[in-house]
Amino acid sequence: MTGLDHSHDPAASSWVPGANEHPSFPVQNLPLGVFSTGTRAKRIGTAIGDFVLDLHGAAGSGLLPENLVEVVQRDTLNALFALAPGSRRALRHAVFESLTSTVKSSRAEPHLHRLQDCTLHLPATIGDYTDFYAGIHHATNIGRQFRPDNPLLPNYKHVPIGYHGRASSIRPSGVPVRRPSGQRKAADAEAPTFGPSMRLDYELELGVWIAGENELGCPVPIDAAEERVAGLCLLNDWSARDVQAWEYQPLGPFLAKNFHTTISPWVITREALTPFRIPQPLRPAGDPHPLPYLWSASDQAHGAYALTLEVWLRSAQMRKHGHGPIRLSSGPASHMYWTIAQMITHHTSNGCNLQPGDLLGTGTISGSERTAYGSLMEIARGGTEPLELPTGETRRFLDDGDEVSITASATAPGARSIGFGDCRATISASL
Repeated sequence: MTGLDHSHDPAASSWVPGANEHPSFPVQNLPLGVFSTGTRAKRIGTAIGDFVLDLHGAAGSGLLPENLVEVVQRDTLNALFALAPGSRRALRHAVFESLTSTVKSSRAEPHLHRLQDCTLHLPATIGDYTDFYAGIHHATNIGRQFRPDNPLLPNYKHVPIGYHGRASSIRPSGVPVRRPSGQRKAADAEAPTFGPSMRLDYELELGVWIAGENELGCPVPIDAAEERVAGLCLLNDWSARDVQAWEYQPLGPFLAKNFHTTISPWVITREALTPFRIPQPLRPAGDPHPLPYLWSASDQAHGAYALTLEVWLRSAQMRKHGHGPIRLSSGPASHMYWTIAQMITHHTSNGCNLQPGDLLGTGTISGSERTAYGSLMEIARGGTEPLELPTGETRRFLDDGDEVSITASATAPGARSIGFGDCRATISASL
């Protein structure tokens, strides 16, 4: 596969203790993030096993190319995302060598920090955030609850649907989610009321970090869109379904979704994901062919990813009684109807400029079976079929104290599997 190199070698091993057995962060991954320890300022680092390598320190020890030293001494990844793909690949290779070469271990080892001693931050300053709706099974499942005879609106198979989200309320894994309040109107009520959402839900998504920048007024062609991907993360687009049902017409999501978005803190780089590129699934017979600006044979040949996505739930009562989390769903990321490149191309097709550190959400990724649904709205059939927990509790939607975790793993024949880390948050009571 184009782009594969020595840093993807499944036999490569690191001198860092435990890294070679780590399920998410072996040396073939090398995700990028921002961390701090104690009272020290935020720094750029890479995860390796249960440790974080401080790239600021590694640069000071002569382990990184001189032209990248100033960039990795920042406290966000924006400047790194602004570089050409070749420079980011050169950084990956230098870090890989530092963590595999026993000759360089003595210079790199002082810059390792135990992950458990680190605080992880948002990896970039997010200028803008757009959330798409590319999971066709989710769109169908949700649409069927409101429009049984016509679940998908006519434009869905012609255009990647999205909405402009709120960047200011995006938070890294571990930050609690305050239950939002808003207007909601019961179907049999004459007027709306205001209060805490009673139908709080999660949404299983991937996040796409943008690299590079297109000038305002200059669209990104489909065959150039792949280079605009810095990497992926996990994303949970928390949703107040009762607020959403009342407000979403005529202009779409607003307060039901902008109160909090959780992302995993590590950027799994485009380079690390090279072994896991797979063909985009064929569209069903009879579906419309995308318009020419959205179509590329190359993108169709390797525009999807071999990722398994899982959602886990643990209630306050489950924690109290020593129960581990239960898995709510598991399924492949390839259930997206549109590729990431198609989303980027469509986003810029009117001349919109995407900047380094912008974030895109894929929309909820659900499978065709209930075991692969990406939201409680789907699993519990809009609240009509409650989910039973090991403690005897039931869930139609999320309760205060519930902890939701999203995980992902990338696997492919002949490749070392890698993971994304955790995208996790606990629901706290409304004010």
